[in-house]
Amino acid sequence: MVHYFLEGGSFMWPILMTLLFGIGFAIERFYSLMMSAVDSNSFFEDITKAIDDNGAEAAVKVCEDTEGPVAAIFHAGLSRMHRGLGDVEKAIQNAGAMEMAFLEKNMIWLNAVITIAPMLGFTGTVVGMIGAFDAIKAANDISPAVVAGGISQALLTTAFGLIVAMIIQTCQNLFISRIDKLVLDMEEQSVKIMDHLYEKEARK
Repeated sequence: MVHYFLEGGSFMWPILMTLLFGIGFAIERFYSLMMSAVDSNSFFEDITKAIDDNGAEAAVKVCEDTEGPVAAIFHAGLSRMHRGLGDVEKAIQNAGAMEMAFLEKNMIWLNAVITIAPMLGFTGTVVGMIGAFDAIKAANDISPAVVAGGISQALLTTAFGLIVAMIIQTCQNLFISRIDKLVLDMEEQSVKIMDHLYEKEARK
């Protein structure tokens, strides 16, 4: 692999840099999304029990001790219980939008790597083909030996650029799937907590 990398010429280095750049952000997204994971059903039960037994302040304390977007939106809403359920619902909606933005943070840089890596590869291909035709012109000969080096460089840069894009694209697809699941979970739990609060209010 190192041999092929060196054979690819100078354009292999920026392609390698895009790979390292993409992997860096992929690791950051992986860690962040894994830290956002929580057993939302169990958490919802803890929150409703705290509300029913000790009031909203106890539920807010449970939210403060729990990681994840569901806990964040519950905290935003329950901390405004004294203002009424209308404000609670609005706070949950606003917090949900903020948490969605946080979950999608830095995804644009993965998109950039997916776009730029093949472009660098194709640029290396053009440069390699130019070198091959220059060799033909200088040697006044079109034998395979004359053009092999330039064509090899052209194919290697394209291949490596596409490989980098495929690696980061796979990571991005996994992250998008995870984000979609977290967003759906946030929406479901938001509806459940508001239903519980309205039912509790109606029983008073």
